[in-house]
Amino acid sequence: MTANKKRKKTRLLSHTRPTLSTWKKPSLSSQATRSLIRKHHNLQKQIHTALSNGDNVAADALRAELAASGGLQRYQDASIQGQSAERGGDTSKVLIEWMDKMLLGKMHGNSMGNQKLRMLEVGALKVDNACSRSGIFDVTRIDLHSQHPSIQTQDFMERPVPSQSMLEEGGFDIVSLSLVVNYVGDAARRGEMLKRVSGFLRVKQRAHTGDELNSSILPALFLVLPAPCVTNSRYLDEETLEAIMTALGYVQTMKKFSKKLVYYVWSLASVHGRKARDVVFKKNEVRPGRQRNNFAIILQ
Repeated sequence: MTANKKRKKTRLLSHTRPTLSTWKKPSLSSQATRSLIRKHHNLQKQIHTALSNGDNVAADALRAELAASGGLQRYQDASIQGQSAERGGDTSKVLIEWMDKMLLGKMHGNSMGNQKLRMLEVGALKVDNACSRSGIFDVTRIDLHSQHPSIQTQDFMERPVPSQSMLEEGGFDIVSLSLVVNYVGDAARRGEMLKRVSGFLRVKQRAHTGDELNSSILPALFLVLPAPCVTNSRYLDEETLEAIMTALGYVQTMKKFSKKLVYYVWSLASVHGRKARDVVFKKNEVRPGRQRNNFAIILQ
């Protein structure tokens, strides 16, 4: 044995850790992200079904299963990863592209004037998405479980609707419901959510935005749904969705289908849509088949 063999120096534990600048939170795979989100949605639907049937025992058991899987916090973490730039998941990019195209690039550089367009972003998870970075929106962000100081913890269904006299000051030019309506477990409550939107939209023409923009899309609802909600639902197809939105006073201004999502801009064309409380759309089968999903929106 050789006595001059150098003994390997023991490294300190702190030296084996990555520095703060290189360490990243472990990321779920795309498949695991989708699986977690799908499971969360399914459990929410089962909880609602159990409560509708008066089965509180089953509802409590499902809530426990939901909590064990990480609950809303885990769901939001997965949703944020799905919206990351690496995965191309920022749905607001589509809205910015549409508006920029309609205005021939005049939006950027704050050329719209000193006052920004007001946006209410429901279900906000991030504060650095395309709309926030565009420089044209004054964004009010709300979510059921805020993960950032700039996002208010609030249920959209409980947000006070501004009075007509306060609508110009307290209303919005665009309300964003991106992957929010599909999160609601009850078809009637989805319809109520869509009904509420017009109460937050201000219709008054404003000189600093330019007539071109006002006449094209504003005020409007930016609606994003998983594509199967429209393309493979037993109870909802494009014709039914358009009929519902028309009854609420909207016209479809923009539409885009991708493999996973469908994007819409619904412009509020009639203030009578604010009073469409007597409009009824029941849950009728429009697309038969064993492989269909049961997503529906009803007005009652």
